[in-house]
Amino acid sequence: MNFSEKDILQIEEKGLSTKEVEEQIEIFKRGNIKVNITEAATIGKGISRIDEPEKKELISFYDSEKSDHSILKFVPASGAATRMFKALHNFADEFDPEKQSLREYLDEKEEEDLQKFFNHIESLPFYEHATERANKNHSDYESLSHDEQHKILVKTILESDGLYLSNLPKGLVPFHKYDSHIATAFEEHLVEAAKYIVVNGVAKLHFTVSKGDKEKFQGEWKEIRERVEEKTGVKFEIKYSYQDPKTDTIAVDNDFKPFRTEEEDLFFRPGGHGALIENLNQLEEEIVYVKNIDNVVTEDQLQYVADFKKMLGGKLFRVQKKIFEYLKILESGNVSDDKLKEIHNFLNSELFIKGSSGDVTADYLKNILHRPLRVCGMVKNEGEPGGGPFLVKDKNGAISLQIIEGAQIDNENPEQAKTAREATHFNPVDIVCSLKDHKGESYDLHEYVDEEMSFIADKTKDGKPLKALERPGLWNGGMAKWNTIFVEVPVETFNPVKTVSDLLKESHQPG
Repeated sequence: MNFSEKDILQIEEKGLSTKEVEEQIEIFKRGNIKVNITEAATIGKGISRIDEPEKKELISFYDSEKSDHSILKFVPASGAATRMFKALHNFADEFDPEKQSLREYLDEKEEEDLQKFFNHIESLPFYEHATERANKNHSDYESLSHDEQHKILVKTILESDGLYLSNLPKGLVPFHKYDSHIATAFEEHLVEAAKYIVVNGVAKLHFTVSKGDKEKFQGEWKEIRERVEEKTGVKFEIKYSYQDPKTDTIAVDNDFKPFRTEEEDLFFRPGGHGALIENLNQLEEEIVYVKNIDNVVTEDQLQYVADFKKMLGGKLFRVQKKIFEYLKILESGNVSDDKLKEIHNFLNSELFIKGSSGDVTADYLKNILHRPLRVCGMVKNEGEPGGGPFLVKDKNGAISLQIIEGAQIDNENPEQAKTAREATHFNPVDIVCSLKDHKGESYDLHEYVDEEMSFIADKTKDGKPLKALERPGLWNGGMAKWNTIFVEVPVETFNPVKTVSDLLKESHQPG
């Protein structure tokens, strides 16, 4: 590949080398690699169902152990609210109250979310604020027809002379209206964290944000800090990071040549959420909870959710303790055949790891156990989108638990498609991780990424088609070589806000 001096300078400014860019281009030529799912992970076959007595035991174990560990909550929060308000943007552009009624428009569109929005608009956390602003901006607002008011109200929610909500990061959109205040998703994450990650009176959180948004989050924290700390009795240590430019990936045209902008520059795109493995790798803490910014509940449901977080943490502590014991035995150099068999059985029964053919040696077991560990909550599939838990065979014949997206499955293969349909649970991104080994040293998380799980997608730029490369997903290929445990958690713990109408669900209406 011949790069000009200008190209090389642009590549180096990203923190990349020409060799790395050439390797990315080779991935485009290779195409997406489908995974080999051997069976869906189900209850008893990869997913544990924990009964109430064991749940209480794990919560108690977590509470007794957590003060001996450094714990942090990691929240990917770089997403903008634009998609959340997409239907409202369409409405603002299309609806003309002089030509049709609101009812006619809604009947024509047949969009359930939009109908729900207008049927229950008064229950939105920002309704009163939007109405006040609409009255301020339109002196005749109260005298307008019902349909004209709704058009203005939607524009007030969206546009810069109103609330401009769709321009905010999703984490700073008002989510919940209480008697005394309105809370954003950012605030709800803090209040939730105070229920289960506090060590020595401090809760540590880390938000990954888009450049330009850090100051907005800091400004919000300044506004709410006194209220949140007084309510929780907890001090908060909040840090932020951006997606590193060196995780950006080159785009190519349909001939696999570097895509160039109208200015003839190389075009790089963010490498998807999988690039956040770099942010995770920079953390100093040992135990890290991962949860998306839009998955929060109201305060009256917090204890219920927090108990399941503690349950997952208790499970992680228990398994981590056993793994550390085994590693110390294996490193002693004096391991009986019975002990090797015991450890091998542990891999099969607890971690569902089935190795390729070969002798079970101390080195083999040590290599498998000396990896980052994650315990992932899995929700019974009731129609919500999300990746699924599967047992997957790698190219060396080893089988392990993996979280797989639909795009990674070879649906043209009848057998693989049938196995995919047998999935009973999905991934709500409810994960607790152990990032340090038995000696207290941090793992280099890059060593445990399966680069072959990168994903190629068709996009456009300046009206021209291009192919974009997304790095292996954070909890898919980004954690493919981690040791993994799946535990069933109730659907009530999963309350994402994908569209503005989701804020009208019961789980987002304070009781």
